[in-house]
Order: sequence, then C-alpha cells, then structure tokens
Amino acid sequence: MAVWRTRVGIVGAGPAGLLLGRLLELAGIDSVIVEHRSRDYVEKRVRAGLLEQGTVELLRDAGVADRLDRLAAVHTGFELRFVDEAVRLPFADLSGRAVWMYGQAEVVKDLIAARLGKAPLHFEARDVTVTDPENPVLRFELDGERVEVRCDVVVGCDGYHGVTRPSLPTSTVRTYRHTYPFAWLGVLVDAPPAIKELVYACHERGFSLYSMRSPEVSRLYLQVDPTDTLADWPDDRVWEELHTRLATGLGHELTEGPIIERGITAMRSFVSEPMGHHNVFLAGDAAHIVPPTAAKGLNLAMSDVRVLAEALADWFTKGDRSGLDGYTRTCLRRVWRAEEFSDWMTGLLHRFPDEQNMQFRFREARLRYLAGSQAAMTSFSENYVGSAAA
Repeated sequence: MAVWRTRVGIVGAGPAGLLLGRLLELAGIDSVIVEHRSRDYVEKRVRAGLLEQGTVELLRDAGVADRLDRLAAVHTGFELRFVDEAVRLPFADLSGRAVWMYGQAEVVKDLIAARLGKAPLHFEARDVTVTDPENPVLRFELDGERVEVRCDVVVGCDGYHGVTRPSLPTSTVRTYRHTYPFAWLGVLVDAPPAIKELVYACHERGFSLYSMRSPEVSRLYLQVDPTDTLADWPDDRVWEELHTRLATGLGHELTEGPIIERGITAMRSFVSEPMGHHNVFLAGDAAHIVPPTAAKGLNLAMSDVRVLAEALADWFTKGDRSGLDGYTRTCLRRVWRAEEFSDWMTGLLHRFPDEQNMQFRFREARLRYLAGSQAAMTSFSENYVGSAAA
C-alpha cells in the first residue's frame, strides 16, 4: 500500500472540490483531490448554468475566469409569464447585481485545467473511504494499487450520495429533508435560444423554464410527474408541452432543434447540520440540496468553499481554529435563507397535485402582485441574485 501525506484531502472533483483545491493552492496549502468518476464524465456532466455575481468574483480572484469572461452571457433580468402576461423583472436594476450564464461543466473544465500538472488530482479512484474524523485518513484504490492518504483535514465535496457524510458519527448529525411531489424534465437542444434572457412560466399544466447554455445551445425544463420516465416524453410531446406552457400570445416563438441530452431531476431539499465533525467537513451537495428553481445549488457550494478555504488558511498559517469551529454557523445562515427562498419560489411557480382552482387563482394573484409592486420585485431580486442578508 502506498502511503501519502497531505494537509487537506478533498473527495470529489466537482466545482466545489476543484475550487477548494485552487484556493488552497493559492494560499500555499497542499491538497489531494480524488474523484471516483472519469475526467470525461465530470467535464461533460450537465448541471447548473447560472452563476451569481459573488461566484463570478470568486472565480476571478482564483484566476480561473478567463473563458468565463469571454464566453458567458451577462443577464440583468428575466421574463415572468403567467396566464396571458409576460413581465420582465429587472433584477440588476433593483439589486445592483447581475448573473452570468455559464455551464457548470465549463467551470469544471477551467478548474481542472488550472490544477493539472501543478497539484494532485486523481480520477477513477475506487473504493474511497474516510476514517477517524479526529485524525482523518483517506483510502482508495488507484490503478489497481491501494493508497492511504494521511490528512490534517478531509473535505467531502462528493455530493448527496458520496462517502464523506456517512463517515460522520450519526449521533452528531441532524438532517432535514423535504421531497416535492413533482420533478423536472430537462432537455439540451442544439438550437440557438429564441430570446436573450430566461423565461419562467407558470401555467395551469405546470411550470416550464426557458434557459440557455451558449449562443448555439438552449436548455429547457418542464415540470413532470415524479414517476415519469424518459420514455414517457418523446420529442413530439416535449415540444408540444413547451409550446403550450411558454405561450402568451405575445410572440417569442421557440426555436426547435435536435434534443441532444435529456434527464429527469427529482425536486428535494436537504440540509445536514452540522457541516462537519472534528477535522472532516462537508461542502456543497454533500451538506445541502435545494430545489433547482432559484439556481442556488452551485452558488451555495462556492460560498461554502470560500468560507472553508479562509478558515483553513487561518488554521494552517496562524493556528487560529475559530473559522473552522464557526464554519457551520457561518454557512448555514446563507444556506437556510437560500432554502427558504427556493422553496417559496418553487411553490409560487409550480402546480401541485390535487390543487384546487382557487389555489391556482391565489398563485396568479401572487404573481400579479410580484409583477406590479416595486417593493416585492426588489425583495425578490435581492434573494434571486444572492445579495439579501442572511
């Protein structure tokens, strides 16, 4: 068995793990990143595409935003559609902050390119385990050889189904869960977006979202039953439902094209509290999940990493552990604010099973109030762009 030594062992080469490794590298702190998937898989995995301004600024500070600044589209508002209305919500004017459309896969590519050849990054690591939160050890198999990495700290950025969170003593962790009675069908379309900004549509048949990944590729979503399978949604049905739910009678026709990828995502909320134990910490989806309606998941993960990188730097360079001891408290203020807003926005835009007509009219009244009140739009905008106080 090979035995290595590092300051920080990071499980997971998604955006959170890779960015943490980058921030530690810039602070002169060595780390090892292990990922059980292949590099090709993580670089092609289609996930979030909306970056808050704080996330973009963090990526710039980390020196990995050159492509982002060249290729990303800056959005200052979105369109809200309901009944026969289409109202633009100018969140940048109301909050002072914009958002950037740049796919998570692109962020991952940028971070991998920055690390390769400079610091350890291992894909296709098998049988990964984390032991002893007080003196953590990371074990895995790499190219047929068993490896043991002795760490001062291990950070789990390995998602909800990862191995790090289950390594924490169950007696120390409290979990909060909520599952929504619907799912999202997401399709990636080889066709240029018909409009330049996102469209959120609340329809009596269910929610839909018009998004984009580049000037050539559109990303669209439909609210579906959680028991549906991809076989239930052939191309013709997808396009028929998108046209129906996004129509307002005001134009903005969809640009159809080949559907090059599709998937169904469960809608759920999850929080693990605390976000660590002794010298093992959690970040991103390993610690919390939000429904995708408000696009908070990736941005929360990046916020976790910023807080944790600063806390680790204080501990390793100054012997000050107060940041690590306060990591959960600091992060969860923002996490719970985002969880609540994401739940509220999900309830505002989705049709719930067995919902009565009166409840749909209540939702319509709430949407009209949001669209017609500057105070309501300002509050919404501050939460949407991530600038509201926790």
